[in-house]
Amino acid sequence: MLGMMMHRDLRIIDILTFAAEAWPDQGLVSVMEDGGLHRQSYPETLDRVAQLAQALSALGIAEGDRVATLAWNSHRHFELYYGITAIGAVCHTLNPRLSREQLIYMIHHAGDRVICVDPDLVPLLEEMREELPAGLRLIVLCDAGEVPQSTFELMCYEALLAPQGTAYDWPEWPENTAAGLCYTSGTTGDPKGALYSHRSTVFHAMMVPLGFTHSLKAGRKVLPVVPLFHVNAWGLPHVAPLAGMTMVMPGRHLDGESLYALMQAEGVWSAWGVPTVWAGLLATIREKGAPPDGFGDLVVGGAAAPASMIAAFEAMGVHVNQVWGMTEMSPVGTRGVLPPHLQGLEPEAVIEAKRGAGRRLFGVEFKIVDDAGTRLPHDGEATGELYVRGNGIIAGYFNNDDATAKAMDADGWFGTGDVATVEPDGMLVIRDRAKDLVKSGGEWISSIDLENAAVAHPEIAACAVIAVPHPKWDERPVLVAVAAGDRKLTLEEVRAHLAPEFAKWQLPDDVIYVEALPLTATGKISKLTLRRDLAEYVLPELR
Repeated sequence: MLGMMMHRDLRIIDILTFAAEAWPDQGLVSVMEDGGLHRQSYPETLDRVAQLAQALSALGIAEGDRVATLAWNSHRHFELYYGITAIGAVCHTLNPRLSREQLIYMIHHAGDRVICVDPDLVPLLEEMREELPAGLRLIVLCDAGEVPQSTFELMCYEALLAPQGTAYDWPEWPENTAAGLCYTSGTTGDPKGALYSHRSTVFHAMMVPLGFTHSLKAGRKVLPVVPLFHVNAWGLPHVAPLAGMTMVMPGRHLDGESLYALMQAEGVWSAWGVPTVWAGLLATIREKGAPPDGFGDLVVGGAAAPASMIAAFEAMGVHVNQVWGMTEMSPVGTRGVLPPHLQGLEPEAVIEAKRGAGRRLFGVEFKIVDDAGTRLPHDGEATGELYVRGNGIIAGYFNNDDATAKAMDADGWFGTGDVATVEPDGMLVIRDRAKDLVKSGGEWISSIDLENAAVAHPEIAACAVIAVPHPKWDERPVLVAVAAGDRKLTLEEVRAHLAPEFAKWQLPDDVIYVEALPLTATGKISKLTLRRDLAEYVLPELR
């Protein structure tokens, strides 16, 4: 027997229409390119999104079309999240920090019809013009009169919005209609796309506040230092309006001094980002002698925060919430708030308790399995590969059956590639990564992609890339190589060889030559042995 309750499909635009009604005094603060601040309320934002939706429809954008964004954090980028999805199209966020080869692949694989781009990023597209799809159109996110010179035929964002009215009858879409597309380059081979739906996005926006009661408080301000082009800015463009918070978007200047000044001026309560950013902010706070006024909450993800960082912020009265998630999970999967039985501990014990990856959010399930696929207990001792499932987690990759088959198990769980334990009270502890990735500044670097490119050089006979610790970036890649002859390439020569295929931040920081690479019993390179042999290794810049 079925229940007799109404069913209404979940739509992303309903988040903003609710926020405009429930929180009319909250909205967006955006740092502009000239350093000035742009402010608009959620009602004003809703009006502009209505104009945007009509403008995109007038361009012929229809249900299922992919519209890409190539932009920094701003009010216009926020509007695109809602305007694109409101007409049934898919918002595809592009990361400008990726290599040109990766960007070209994503644009083609996604089938983007339009790219909405910040003015300063137009030259990035100019460099790859000959390899972009025919018929691709560009909208520049700027005011009329500020459109840059270009070989492209550019459209101005504000000029497109200007003739449109603010009254709009929002279309109805089935809640499983595709809404967002984010690519992950965290594993070997080509990037893989996670295709979100209206249902998964709204569900994620509702479940995050349940686990972030300290961070998300109506009437206060949240600073997303995590980019809007990176896994939906951890869901904040949807979470913040629903929770009644004003989003303060810092633009592209993320150094400690700039963030401190912005947080001080705006009275930011909660800030979200990766440890490398918070290291810079922490240094500035120490110089100033006190945290910004009103700053009381820090959400850390992308990489584990060191205990010393957690202790420093906690000592100044800033609550640290360390979380874990993945692009494939919408992306937040855990909460770092301590449960009641761990509250009231001594400061040292609190720091230790917060070093884990957090406890699962409602709607997310964990299981760990051994090599045979047998499910292991959550006893804090058993270690295995972590699998997840839930309403905000992918059931497969976009247009990639092979990757889907490798990622999903027979019961529909998604394999994260992480090796973990789960404590009896639900705390997730990431022990290692099943795949030998390098995580630098919160972004993944594929070791195998680097290896394949490096070994293509005639002077390199064999090689392996491993991660070594770095105090700022968490990890950096090092190339361990066997020379093909008497001549050994310098680090500069190796980096020059790799540069055409990789972004600068993905290049190795050192090259180490060995007579032979250690092998496993099956003939594979033993990175476990390499990591053990280089346990005391220190990067040249840190010596």
